Amino acid sequence: MSDAEAIEQAPGAGGAVQQATGPGAKARPARFESQAFVPRRFLGNTHAQTIAGNFLPRENHLPAPTPELVEVSPASGSQIASVVLCQCHWQPTEVRAERPAAIVVHGLEGSADSQYVVGNANKLWCAGANVIRMNMRNCGGTEHLSPTLYHSGLSGDVDAVMRFFLERERLESITLIGYSMGGNLVLKLAGELGADAPHQLRSVVGVSPAIDLDSSATALHRPQNRIYERRFLRAMLKRFRRKAMLFPRAFDPNRAAGIRSLREFDDRITAFYTGYHSAEDYYFRVAAARVVDRIAVPTLILHAIDDPFVHIARETLAALEANPHITLLQPEHGGHCAFLGPPDRARGEDGYWAEMTLLRFVLAHA
Repeated sequence: MSDAEAIEQAPGAGGAVQQATGPGAKARPARFESQAFVPRRFLGNTHAQTIAGNFLPRENHLPAPTPELVEVSPASGSQIASVVLCQCHWQPTEVRAERPAAIVVHGLEGSADSQYVVGNANKLWCAGANVIRMNMRNCGGTEHLSPTLYHSGLSGDVDAVMRFFLERERLESITLIGYSMGGNLVLKLAGELGADAPHQLRSVVGVSPAIDLDSSATALHRPQNRIYERRFLRAMLKRFRRKAMLFPRAFDPNRAAGIRSLREFDDRITAFYTGYHSAEDYYFRVAAARVVDRIAVPTLILHAIDDPFVHIARETLAALEANPHITLLQPEHGGHCAFLGPPDRARGEDGYWAEMTLLRFVLAHA
């Protein structure tokens, strides 16, 4: 059974996904229906879900990508422009513009090659969509392409990438998909655009989105979550020291000495180098939670109640539930960016519930 056939026969589709064959298939919009999430056997624990979801490899049948460099911040004074690297998978030229397109944005210390990005890209591609796997600034081996750091407030970078490809490829339909930190970016952008979003922007999806950063940073520092915080910190400190080597006039590596938490990193490095007064000021000003009430395009948010460190505040949940454009799905289990369910190949289910659910949503609004 091909991936496209598997998608067509997936349980709970309710006719929402009606495909022809493989990569050449044209997605036809229909009704979105979700199905309940059931954790995979032996993976009911939040940490088991989170760790397995991060390390289990996805099948990858994507064609070789076309690398595209997109300028997201122009040069100013003595500072060079900032550029991001997108790995693009285009449908045939004669039908490219009319096919739905998706920009997939990774999370903190991820890249366009993160497993969840690859998993989503495969499903979208086989359903007939164009796929743009976007690296944030400095990610995917691109530290030399930007004199600045990446952070959770750079929703403008996603906007720049979206508008670049909309104009160049004359795309008729596009969606934004973000995981964790990437989820904050795409939801923040959707809120900032509000009713002025391009008419081609048909949907937005946030999976385990870190939209309340202060509470999430606090949760990450709890003893049961220190394994995740240490892993993030090692990668972030390594990246910062490399930036300091590449741009010694811009960054002082000594600022990284003695940092023991994500909040300390954001206070002494992220906020300091990106124009915020402190970590608390940064968390408040870049949080998508402040603008989700203004989102005016169909939006899907997937967030597990047992997510170990991404927490959504009560007032933010109220704003999400009050916005008629937002569909919020909060299963009891799923961990962080995992949602591993039981695979059923005979029915076209590979067990990646979030990927299948967001695919149905995207195609229903394409």
